[in-house]
This record gives sequence, structure tokens and C-alpha cells, in this order.
Amino acid sequence: MILMAINLNIPNPKKVFNDDFYSRLFDYSHFTEVYYGGASSGKSHGVVQKVIIKACQNWDYPRKVLWLRKVGTSVKLSIFEDVKDGLANLGLLSFCKVNNSNYEITLPNGALFIFKGMDDSEKIKSIKGISDVVMEEATDFILEDYTQLTLRLREKKHKHRQIFLMFNPVSKLNWVYKEFFEQEPPTGTSIIQSTYLNNHFLDDQVKEHIEDLQRSNPAYYRIYALGEFATLDKLVFPNFEVQRLNRDADNLMRLPSMFGLDFGYTNDPSAFIHVKVDQQNKIIYFVEEYVRKHLLNDQIAQAIRQMGYAKEVITADAAEKKSIAEIRRDGVPRIREAKKGPDSIIQGIGFLQQYKFIVDDRCVKLIEELENYTFIKDKKTGEYTNKPIDSYNHVIDAVRYAVEEINGKATPKARLIKNKYY
Repeated sequence: MILMAINLNIPNPKKVFNDDFYSRLFDYSHFTEVYYGGASSGKSHGVVQKVIIKACQNWDYPRKVLWLRKVGTSVKLSIFEDVKDGLANLGLLSFCKVNNSNYEITLPNGALFIFKGMDDSEKIKSIKGISDVVMEEATDFILEDYTQLTLRLREKKHKHRQIFLMFNPVSKLNWVYKEFFEQEPPTGTSIIQSTYLNNHFLDDQVKEHIEDLQRSNPAYYRIYALGEFATLDKLVFPNFEVQRLNRDADNLMRLPSMFGLDFGYTNDPSAFIHVKVDQQNKIIYFVEEYVRKHLLNDQIAQAIRQMGYAKEVITADAAEKKSIAEIRRDGVPRIREAKKGPDSIIQGIGFLQQYKFIVDDRCVKLIEELENYTFIKDKKTGEYTNKPIDSYNHVIDAVRYAVEEINGKATPKARLIKNKYY
């Protein structure tokens, strides 16, 4: 590949950049830049623009940027596509070499973009000469991940090495709150908050929908729209253990698998969960999740097939009969409706509270929900009700559907297929 200098000509920056991000576009003075705030604030888009343009500068050595999600399987449909869109919007993509198999992009000036998941940290350690790191949805990571990544940024030949974090605030239990907000942040840290009001590219319909939350769900509006950290309250599931599960371990293989699906689209994600239940010892193992927004039913079916669960019994939200029929048509024949009875949410929560939760650390959205799913407090009495908030509950709803078959019913048996238990 012949290296070429990049000359970006942007005659009207206001048509390309939000004001708050444009003012920081060429400021590389902070080692850590923390971008947080509400949904649709443009923070991810702004960071992508800044890092691309930084890589286009005339440096002594081409930049080598590591773009990360916590779970590798989410890279393709998220940050990889976002960066390609950013390059296209700046008129650069056609001049880049894009490797769609290894998730790498080489810019005309030799700068290299590498896209990885942090779920296999040993592979990250083998990448040498990194100039910059971008952590998308940083709340999905852990403090140890951030610490290790700062140590990867030690290549002295690169000037102005930086690490960028983007996230929507979640619980104050999360490591980012403790590291950057509960105490004085590390030296060389810049913290930038933004909301949908900072994004002048947002259309009126989306703004109206976000602002309607202020009426319908004020607590969620403060978190989702304004980007405030959730106030610690009475958690529905306060005790759970996070670890890396060995899915091939004999003790897990012999337990029955159960699968649940909750539907979403625009603001709420569709959530699929695989759990294994040890009824004798009252333990639920959370093995694997798939959580995405903007999925059509054929895409949900495709994801289930790719995960190898097409032939499994999957219990889904009964309110989506059409969606269930379409997914069944698209190659997942044993998907079925959940049987919702009176107070099924409260009853289902009560059933789940009898179990110890052991969560695979790659189930990042479930962990986020467990850290934020709280009971509603009565404003008049100040006492907690037995009803939970209607947010941070999509994977949890899928879990309720998954265990429906043992909720007051007989114990299912694991079945043996090709010398493996499921």
C-alpha cells in the first residue's frame, strides 16, 4: 500500500461537528478523556470524529488505534460500523483498506485501526505499539481492563497518547463512577458531559420522544435523557456473583438449559438469554446473552441460529405473537409464548429471588440491569413497594420467561446430544 498524506477539507464545520465536540477536536493534552451523558447526545459520534481526524494528522509515526467493546461479538455491529460511517462522512472510506474479516482498517497515511473485544484480554496484551485506545460503552468493562489498557499506551515514539471512554451513566456501583466521580479523577483526566440538547443533528421527532419521558417516567428521563447516574436504591436482586464460566465444565453441562427472549426495538433492546438452573442447590448460572436495539425479527432469528440455539425451546414475550410467528418461520421452530398470569412480574421476581445468581462476566447487559433494577418507593409514605421500576429489566424479563417451565412446575431434564449435555 502506497502511503499518502491526508488533506481534509471541511469548508463548513458546523454541518459536520457538534459545537461542544468541535471545540475539543484538536486538544490532545489529556491522557484520559471521559465522555458521558444521555442517549442521542452525539458523544460516540464525536469521539469517532476526533480519533479519525487525529489519526489523519502528520505525525512522525502513523497512529495505531485500538477500538474496543467488552464482548468481541458486539464489535461488528457497533463500533466497527460507526467508524466506517465516520470515515465515509469525512470522504475517507474509499481511500482506506478495510479488512472485514479481521476488523482492521488502514488509512491512506498508514494509520491502523484495530477493533477487538476485551473478553479475551490476553490477545489485547499481544498488540504492540498502540497510540490510542477507545472504550465504547466503558461501563461494560471493569477497572482492571482500564488499568491494563493504560499500561498498553507506553510506546514512547507516539506523541499525545490517549485513552477515550464513552458511556451512558448507570449505577453508582459501577467502576467508572468510583474511579472518575466518587473521588478526584486521575491526573490528566478530562470529563465531558453531554445530553440530547447538545446534539443539533437530532431530529424533532426523536427529541419529542425523549422529552415525553419526563412526563411518563421521570426517573428514567434523568438517567436516559440527562445522563445522570442512578441513585442507589433498594435493588431487586442485590446479591449476585460475577465470574468467567467454563461452559464445557461437567457441572454445567449436566444442568438443563433454558432460554428466554424479550422484544424491543427503538429505545429498548431485544434481549435473549441462556441460563442453566441447578434446582437442587438453588443456583441459576447465566451463560450467554444477546442484547441489541433496532433488530428486526429475521435478525433475531439469525442471531439465535448463529449462536447454535435454533432447535432449542425458547420462551418469548407473549405480547409479541406476530414476532414469535415470524421468528418461527425464519428457522427457530420451537419458540413459544410465555404464559403471563396476574401479577406475573411480581410473582416471577419472587421466584427468582429464591436462587443464587452466578453470572458470566460476558453478560454485560444483565450485570448492568442487576446493578440498576430497583423497587419503587412510595412518595407519600417513603416505604418501598413490591413493584419494580419499568427500566433496566429487559434481560431480566427474558430470564423470567426462560424459567417459566420450572416456576412451580416439574424439574426438566438435561438432554444428551452428540455426547454433550444441554
